Parts: sequence; structure tokens; C-alpha cells
Amino acid sequence: MPAPSAPPAIVLDLRPEGPLDRATVPRFHQELQDRLRGIKGPDVRLDLSAVTSMDSAGAALCHVVQTSVVRAGGTLRLVASSTEAREALSLFRVRDADATDSAPPPTTFFERLGGSVASAAAATVELLVLFTDTLHYTFLGIFGRHEKLRGATVVEQMVRIGLESLGIVSLISLLVGLTVALQSAFQLRQFGANIYIADLIGIAMTREMGPLMTAILIAGRCGSSVAAEISTMVITEEVDALKVMGVNPVRFLVVPRFLAITITQPLLTVMADVLGILGGFFVAVTYLQVGATPFLDQLTGALQVKDILTGLVKSVAFAWIIVFVGAHRGFAVHGGAEGVGRATTSSVVQAIFLVIAADAFFSLLFYFGG
Repeated sequence: MPAPSAPPAIVLDLRPEGPLDRATVPRFHQELQDRLRGIKGPDVRLDLSAVTSMDSAGAALCHVVQTSVVRAGGTLRLVASSTEAREALSLFRVRDADATDSAPPPTTFFERLGGSVASAAAATVELLVLFTDTLHYTFLGIFGRHEKLRGATVVEQMVRIGLESLGIVSLISLLVGLTVALQSAFQLRQFGANIYIADLIGIAMTREMGPLMTAILIAGRCGSSVAAEISTMVITEEVDALKVMGVNPVRFLVVPRFLAITITQPLLTVMADVLGILGGFFVAVTYLQVGATPFLDQLTGALQVKDILTGLVKSVAFAWIIVFVGAHRGFAVHGGAEGVGRATTSSVVQAIFLVIAADAFFSLLFYFGG
């Protein structure tokens, strides 16, 4: 005996006319509820071709229609839409296609790997384009005749990135110097090599710890700020407004921050070096009974100009990584307030990762390069 066939789906045609806004949405919503009451598995066709205007209430109604139809076990299809309706659905990110929540097909490992490689390659190209544009507009802003850079904007960013970060960078550097010297002091005392604490802390702070710790702190404090500010401007369409006014967003938003962090990052690194060495000096004098004059003589004999320049070169490279990663994540934001949070978090994580990777690269380069 053949199995009974399923009853055919009930077809409902919905075609609102005129404006679909907060004034007309209640009436249309009530009509929808009346027509869907008691119906299972309807095939609803939504025709928005006659809609002359749509606001957030109309877009929300489309989402409500979609949810109601899916809960009733049916499907919702958009058969036509006016230009105004399409723009509103796109602006408020309401799906305008089939509303069935079908799961995406599973992907293989190689498909995911290929997608990750393609995304990384695209992000690298975007970063290079951003870097090139920034250098171009920086050169025009400094040496050009028509597009002069506003010095007050650069000074404001220098205060925010450099001066306001001085306290936390100084404190952390002093504590790092104290900790490194204290952990090394016990081993040095066993061999009677107390005086070499000056060599250790001086070279470690100037070549590695000073630039690296400063970059990590600036990435967390200022890199996230750059990403959050730019991504918020993208979400609120301020970046689009700049383009409409003929102002390039890179020149207006990135160049001042680029110059500010390029100037202040080496200065903060020098301050971190000094305070880190000062922390080691305290440990040498109080714990290892090394005199102040022998410590300074040993330090000046151990440190070379190359050590200081190595740290400064690293600091500039780290500064560029921080500002370009933050700006790139900010311009690439999507998804509203949630997207701003994702951009801020990813900018910090990516910047710190690239800073540590760059530090390893420069350490190998300067070590084997002589």
C-alpha cells in the first residue's frame, strides 16, 4: 500500500504597497499574523516591488516575517524588490533571499587551508597598499605645496601615543629591569662575576627588552585605539563622508598617527632602556654589593653604539607594524558594534604576534650580519 503523500504547501503572496515604515508596519504585521494563523508549512512569496520607501521598522518587519514563516515550517522567497527596499535591506543587513536556515556544506581541510592562505595573501596586499599610500601622503604633507600636513594634529597624536604612555612604559621597564637583574644575580654570585650584571642588563635592555616591551605596551594601549577609532568612523560612515568631501582617509587618519608613533616610539624605547638599566643598577648596588662607579664603568665599556642603534631600528619597525595593523583592521571592519570589538581585539593580537616575529627576524639579522 503506497504511503500517503504530503499535503501541498499553501502559497501566500504578500505584496505591501507604498511606504513600509513605522506608520504602516503595524497594519501589515497584523495582516500577516491573521493570514499565517493555523497554517503549517506555507510557501510565502514576498513582493517588495511596490514599496516606495523603507526604514528600520520595515527592515525589521521583513526579519519578523522570515522568522514567523520558518517557525511555521515554511519557506520565504523574495520575488521582487524596489530600489528603496534593496537599499534598506542591505543597510540593515536583512537577508533578501531564501530565508531557510540551511547549514553550509562541510568543507575539507585543504579548502579551509586554501581559504586561509588566500585571506592572508589578500590582507598582505592590502597592508602593502596602505603602507605605500601612507608614505606617499606623508611625503606630500611634508614637502608638497598644496596638501600641507597639519602640525597640530601630529602633536595631538604624539601626546596621546607618547606622553600618555610614558607612565606605564616607565613603570613596566623599571620592573622588568629589576626582575631580569634579580634573576641573573643569583647565578652571577656563584661564579664571583657580580660586576657582569652591568653587561647583562645593559645589552639585554638596549637590544631586546626595551624595544620589545615598549612595543607590546604600545600595541595594547595605542594600537587598539587606532583600530577602534577608525573602525567606528567606518561604521558610522564618517570615512565615506571624508571621501565625498574629497579628503583621502589615509591622509587624514593614518598619516598623523604614522608620524606620531614613528617619532615617539624610539623616544619611549630610550626611556625604557634607561629605566631598565636603572632597575639593574639598584639590584647591583643593594644585592650584589657592586659600587656605582664600577657598575657605570663596566656598563659604558660593554655597551656599543651598535647596541643602541639596533634597539632604535627595532623600535621604528615595531611602531610601523602597530600603526599599520591597527589602521588595516579598522578600515576592514564590518558588522556594526560587534565588528568594532572584533577589529580591536584582532589588531592587538596580530600586532603583538608580528612584533615578536619581527624581533626574532631582526635578532637573527643583526647577530649573523655582524
